[in-house]
Amino acid sequence: MYALSAAVEINPPGVTPILTADQVWRGLVMKAENAVPFVGAMEECRVVERFDGGFVREIVLRGVRMRERITLTPPVQIHFQRLEAHGYDGWITNVISESDNGLLLVFTFSVGFPDAAPGSADERQHGDAVKASYVSAITSTLTTVRALAREYKL
Repeated sequence: MYALSAAVEINPPGVTPILTADQVWRGLVMKAENAVPFVGAMEECRVVERFDGGFVREIVLRGVRMRERITLTPPVQIHFQRLEAHGYDGWITNVISESDNGLLLVFTFSVGFPDAAPGSADERQHGDAVKASYVSAITSTLTTVRALAREYKL
């Protein structure tokens, strides 16, 4: 499995509006329920089942249809466990964290690639190829949350 973790300042100098942890949390829940407006590579996203503490969603990501079990740990973490992922198995977490410099959004994932052996150079090459997309999803998520906050939709 290819793993990556990145932390992004939620309120870097010069951005407005300044987001609260509660606004970011509500935005992350909205993203979990329908990621299409938040993640450019997401083609489809719909909730297919709800349970106490989360839900199961069906997505199409880069042309691959998958199911994910979403577990909410309010108000700090959303965990995405891939269920039917056609070899793209793994998990992703979004965590709102406090630091000396303010709020951070920490994005961690560990995913597999069906045509690459675990730990191989081929897996690293696949992972590096999607890395920029995953990291840009963090930035686009915060941009969308900020726009929703600006429009008083959070």
